Amino acid sequence: MAEKEEDKGFVVKDRRTFSLDEAEAVQEPSGERAEAPKDAEEEKAKAEFREASRRDEQARPPLPEVSLSTFVFSLSSSALVHLGEIPEPDTQRVHVDLPMAKQIIDTLGMLQEKTRGNLDADEDHLLKTVLYDLRLRYVQKSNR
Repeated sequence: MAEKEEDKGFVVKDRRTFSLDEAEAVQEPSGERAEAPKDAEEEKAKAEFREASRRDEQARPPLPEVSLSTFVFSLSSSALVHLGEIPEPDTQRVHVDLPMAKQIIDTLGMLQEKTRGNLDADEDHLLKTVLYDLRLRYVQKSNR
């Protein structure tokens, strides 16, 4: 009998509960489904959260379209902050962090290599121009 158990191997049973939405049913360890608990306080908190989110979205200006250009500009801005060319957005403090600036410049360089031949003329020109400018600024800062 011991040999039969050894040949059988082992079985893993995941008894964790998982729910994408608290309002969805939750898988119980026994395998049965049960409704997620709904009490008045939880529903009130959800409603308040939705209302606060709606107010925040109305108060905030619309975010820019997600594109390669906005991504390049975002990385470029971060590199400029680390080069000490522009102040940090939160603290308005100017701080030079050359290793971090180099990391971002290298990331843009990798992006240029990986997208070679797949960019339109404007995107290619933007990436080349931004990289040239950032590399020049990096060399100037590192020679001081």
